[in-house]
Amino acid sequence: MRFLSKPQHIDFMGKRTPALIFSAILIIGSLVTIGVRGLHFGIDFTGGTVIEMGYPKAVDLGEVRSVLAKAGLKQVVVQHLGTAKDVLIRIAPRKGETSAQLSTNVLEALSGAAKAHLDMRRVDFVGPQVGSELAEKGGLAMLFAIVGILIYVALRFEWKFAVGSILAVLHDPIITIGVFAALGVEFDLTVLAAVLAVIGYSLNDTIVVFDRIRETFRKQRKGTPEEIMNVSINDTLSRTIMTSLTTMLTVVALYVFGGPVIHGFALALIIGIVVGTYSSIYIASTAALMLGLSRADLLPAQKEGAGADGRP
Repeated sequence: MRFLSKPQHIDFMGKRTPALIFSAILIIGSLVTIGVRGLHFGIDFTGGTVIEMGYPKAVDLGEVRSVLAKAGLKQVVVQHLGTAKDVLIRIAPRKGETSAQLSTNVLEALSGAAKAHLDMRRVDFVGPQVGSELAEKGGLAMLFAIVGILIYVALRFEWKFAVGSILAVLHDPIITIGVFAALGVEFDLTVLAAVLAVIGYSLNDTIVVFDRIRETFRKQRKGTPEEIMNVSINDTLSRTIMTSLTTMLTVVALYVFGGPVIHGFALALIIGIVVGTYSSIYIASTAALMLGLSRADLLPAQKEGAGADGRP
């Protein structure tokens, strides 16, 4: 099944220099923004107070957030826990206020707004050291993913492809995190999960392109490496567009209708899909071409005594 009815002949590799300059600007800008502004870490990383409330009937989370905001508690995460009657509230640390004081203020504000007796089921405090541990483990997860990708691609394809895929894998999360730093959007565990998903999505698209490049190099005897890579990328263009569009429709629906709890998750995926599709062509493939990828790198090793065509 093809999204594009006619074969395309777009000169992707001919535009690789402007694309690399554009990517360099984005990466440098992202790193500067992250260094200067930093990330707006969520409660998962900073620690805070966790309060579980029980309502006598189903409650709208938007109303709960509005009541808490009027009470001066703006940096909170509110979500249902099990049923629509149970609410979990996570509040960032506040100077001069203990967990007991925070829980009392929350209970008074919500009880007054609901005009009913609410059941406070538990109050827990999560220290910032737990958040630091989560940040460290999240960084290690990304590092292990990158090393695993390098080994996998090097074994399945060729080391020049492995280098290209790693550059793309580094390119995508840096830009995604840079956008979060620039916009000041909260960075929590769901966003970290989305960044890891972006790495997987980008790698999947890159592997499809690399597989077609390898097949085309083996089948097409004439043409420069640049021409063969253009043919390969154009051959996978229909599949790439269909995959990106269908995934984007789902993620945009999550962003619009999913509620504030998963806005960051959906936003990270939206950015990652766009950047990941771009990097498969202009980062991974371009890097392999610049490293001198040729037909000889991808032809099967000849057996001893075989002819030029690989046969005895």
